[in-house]
Amino acid sequence: MTITYKTNVLIRAEQVAEVFAHSGIKRPAQDLDRIQRMLDHASLTVTAWSDSELIGIARALTDFSYCCYLSDLAVVKDYQKQGIGTQLIKHVQSEIGEETALILLSAPSAMNYYPKVGFHQIDNGFKIDRIR
Repeated sequence: MTITYKTNVLIRAEQVAEVFAHSGIKRPAQDLDRIQRMLDHASLTVTAWSDSELIGIARALTDFSYCCYLSDLAVVKDYQKQGIGTQLIKHVQSEIGEETALILLSAPSAMNYYPKVGFHQIDNGFKIDRIR
């Protein structure tokens, strides 16, 4: 099986919703209009493909100079534990460059994953929760 990675290619909300729905990530997969807005306003998307099937996505918001927020990292469950998430992160890092910090909020279930791929936990963050 060959996995290919693509940066900022046109993808449909339906494709991303399928990845979200089959990855275990909690996202509004049923709200295609919202998913489309998420894609439209992303600074950077890196996708993983098995032939013509979208199997993973990293979606980020960044200034490409100082900071980058990795807002989504999702891989379809059948393809997890094969290094695809790690490769998506590496592609994001390559695009944002060495001057840019990569920041994310982790789901509780993924807290043990991120240190394994080079992230360190921080304690100096805050958030205001979304209403819906």
